[in-house]
Amino acid sequence: MTLQKNRKISLIGVPSDIGASDRGASMGPEALRVAGIIRTLEELGYEVNDTGNLFGPKNPQAASKNGYRHLRETAIWCRNVQDAVYEQLLEGHFPIMMGGDHAMSIGSVAAVARYCARVGKKLYLLWIDAHADFNTNDTSPTGNIHGMPVAVAAGYGPKELLSIGPAVPMVETENICQVAIRSVDRKEKDLVMKSGITVYDMRRIDEIGIRQTMSEILEDVASKNAHLHVSFDVDSLDPSIAPGVATTIPGGLSYREAQLCMEMIHDSGLMGSLDIAEINPALDHKNSTALLAVELVASLFGKHILPPQANEAFSLSSKEQ
Repeated sequence: MTLQKNRKISLIGVPSDIGASDRGASMGPEALRVAGIIRTLEELGYEVNDTGNLFGPKNPQAASKNGYRHLRETAIWCRNVQDAVYEQLLEGHFPIMMGGDHAMSIGSVAAVARYCARVGKKLYLLWIDAHADFNTNDTSPTGNIHGMPVAVAAGYGPKELLSIGPAVPMVETENICQVAIRSVDRKEKDLVMKSGITVYDMRRIDEIGIRQTMSEILEDVASKNAHLHVSFDVDSLDPSIAPGVATTIPGGLSYREAQLCMEMIHDSGLMGSLDIAEINPALDHKNSTALLAVELVASLFGKHILPPQANEAFSLSSKEQ
């Protein structure tokens, strides 16, 4: 099931900030609704089903225990996400998880891994984020689980989280790729380097450009005939255009870099599921970050400046000259 073949989209709200230090990401799903995500997708010709918000434990605002904050509560949330996303995949719908902090993607990745195992397809995880999210309890300076989901997907973490997926690891490390990384904790760096995942940090993107970056990634996905799960953290964007996040890191993707990234993913026809994470309306300005996220989602689902045929015709006429 790919993006271009599937016109039925299911929105799944995950109003949790239990994996983060700062409160507010729990309001992310409603911010996306207010920003017009349903109308935007419907105008692009999709049938949209808003399944509402999932439920889970309240944020206890407790201290870290054994290197994890809110482990039990996070595991419950992630299992709820896993069940909801998997159900929509079985129904033949394209699931969009609207977070919520990025810890919730442990649940969505587990669901897609379970689905891929069922249909006999490889899973490829594209993690678009300012942070590597490859911490464990031994490397994390905070114990916040929203800094750990990629590590869990790759097989590093507590049994409470690893057991949510159908196997350990949920995703083979050669099928994990990160884009826009620019903040990696000191001890976390060693794990990232040893893991075998592919990382396009901002320096590498500066050197080769976003077009080559995405071309290399999408060619790899296509060569493996994999289900592409895109996990999009809005803090991957530069704070000048996306201020409504708890962990702003300067030097992120520009507006046009992000648009091209999303347009190329759409044009590939490879994406089969999506997360949108870490929008924090409490830190935003007039919902501008959610509005931008919805613009980028529109690009992911087929909105172009000009129709693709017009761009192809322009390219041909330019070559003739």
